[in-house]
Amino acid sequence: MLQKNIRNFSIIAHIDHGKSTLADRILEITGAINSRLMKNQFLDQMDLEQEKGITIKSQAVRLLYPNKKLFNENIYKFNLIDTPGHVDFQYEVNRALSACEGALLIIDASQGVESQTITNANLAIQNNLKIIPIINKVDLSVINTKKIIEDLRNINNIDVNDIILASAKLGIGIKSILNKIISKIPPPKGIITNTLSALIIDSWYDDYKGVILLIRIFDGFINIGKKIKLINADKIFQIKDIGVFTPEKKMLTQLSAGEVGFISANIKHIYNIRVGDTITSINSDIESIKGFVPHQSMVFSSCFPHSSDNYNQLKEALQKLSLNDSSLQFENTSSQVLGLGFRCGFLGLLHMEIIKERIEREFKINLILTSPTVKYKIYLKDEKNIYIDNPIKMPSVDKIHSYFEPYIKAQICSPKVYIGSIIKLCNEKRGREIEIQYLNGGNVNLIYALPLSEVISDFFDKLKKLSKGYGNFSYTMMGYEKTKLVKIEILINHKAIDALSFISYDYKILHKCREILKKIKVLIKKEQYAIILQAVIGNKIIARESITAYKKDVTAKCYGGDITRKRKLIEKQKKGKKKMSKIGKINLPNSLFLEILK
Repeated sequence: MLQKNIRNFSIIAHIDHGKSTLADRILEITGAINSRLMKNQFLDQMDLEQEKGITIKSQAVRLLYPNKKLFNENIYKFNLIDTPGHVDFQYEVNRALSACEGALLIIDASQGVESQTITNANLAIQNNLKIIPIINKVDLSVINTKKIIEDLRNINNIDVNDIILASAKLGIGIKSILNKIISKIPPPKGIITNTLSALIIDSWYDDYKGVILLIRIFDGFINIGKKIKLINADKIFQIKDIGVFTPEKKMLTQLSAGEVGFISANIKHIYNIRVGDTITSINSDIESIKGFVPHQSMVFSSCFPHSSDNYNQLKEALQKLSLNDSSLQFENTSSQVLGLGFRCGFLGLLHMEIIKERIEREFKINLILTSPTVKYKIYLKDEKNIYIDNPIKMPSVDKIHSYFEPYIKAQICSPKVYIGSIIKLCNEKRGREIEIQYLNGGNVNLIYALPLSEVISDFFDKLKKLSKGYGNFSYTMMGYEKTKLVKIEILINHKAIDALSFISYDYKILHKCREILKKIKVLIKKEQYAIILQAVIGNKIIARESITAYKKDVTAKCYGGDITRKRKLIEKQKKGKKKMSKIGKINLPNSLFLEILK
């Protein structure tokens, strides 16, 4: 097929604006899927995606589209990549756009242009893509297309004359979208030479074939038996298999410039592969393709297997998931209570939840996650800056000069009827107002500076509850600001439980510690001796709870006689309980850490 007939494009949008539904209709109208096999969110292959109704992983599929009437019986090859909409999976969108020349920007006709709509549009513009705006769900009774068009007019590089009104659910406007893709999105400009230049845009692990690479070829070609070199890894491999998804797996013998497909080359070691690396010919000296920069982790949590016997399996699971999700970062850690584990970095709380569920489902490993934290900056008295994401690594107070915590610039869009409650929430989370924008249609856009540590807990859930689900939230990093921090340790019978330690802003400490101790008191079983629960800052106890021991009447066997005999038995029991409290081992249930995390 001629390169001029290839179109590479992604579908981007705010969450729940209809990306996956539009992808379903495109699959149907191009004949890629038989109507008998069709299901909703067809490209969302994971059970988690189907259950939660969201896209987690970008999916690439090759489609053929004939349009005899307009294009003289030419057949066009579409390489479509459906992307996530949630801010936690922005990295998936970023690398998908690096493989395309165009993007379909979907806007919900009832919700309008939202924060993630603008963020994704800017990403596409940065990648020099042609954007085709599509106003979706026009079949709904309450829509405001005029306002949406005006909002789109304010975004650079978007031509409002290209706007298509559609309903992916009913199939309205789908053919117009396909024709617009052909006429507006430029074909790839690669040259088919012996010098290969390709970008790794995704990867995953197959138990039989090793690491599989999803690539976009910019120049040259690749065929079975050809030797390739990974520039950054400096490794050479020989191609064994080549194929594409249509969406069924289809094996080929060659991929050429402008095409997207997958390859396998007996790559057995996961550490040889890095998404974003450049593939070239073995004798080539070309420079690396300017790909995409992995997003920095925003939320950190330690991950431990319920059973220490599963440590190696957990390590292998994290390696395979990091191959499939390059934004996941991890390193070895250990806990006196939980044993060996890994300190993991995530893009957000939803990302953390998804990774946990994938490990438990796909690898059958039960996990314990510690409370999430962010990366703090600490300025020491010896004029050195250090960054910590784990309470265990915090230096002693006498060495610290000042503390700094990461701040975000948050954009919250909501109907104005809920704005008072949202402002109150932002103030409770130590937010600082930057700007309030009153938009057309009764919506208000709040721009606030917020500490990231306040956002990663329950901020988004509270926002959705206060705004009845209409509030939308997105953020960008602002940098570090000076603050007050303390490290809190939880002691059980005077022994620190490192997995329960956390860093907090000082004004919220007392209430938070009391709640944690009350939760622990409910979850820990009684023993033959009393259990003392304490929250400590340095040497100062700021909260305390106790679990009383089982009571046994040791004097029950005494019938009459001297009172001193009963006293001796009671004193002996006290000494025994005191000794047990020193040497006794308290079994902490796995549910304890999950409840504290909540």
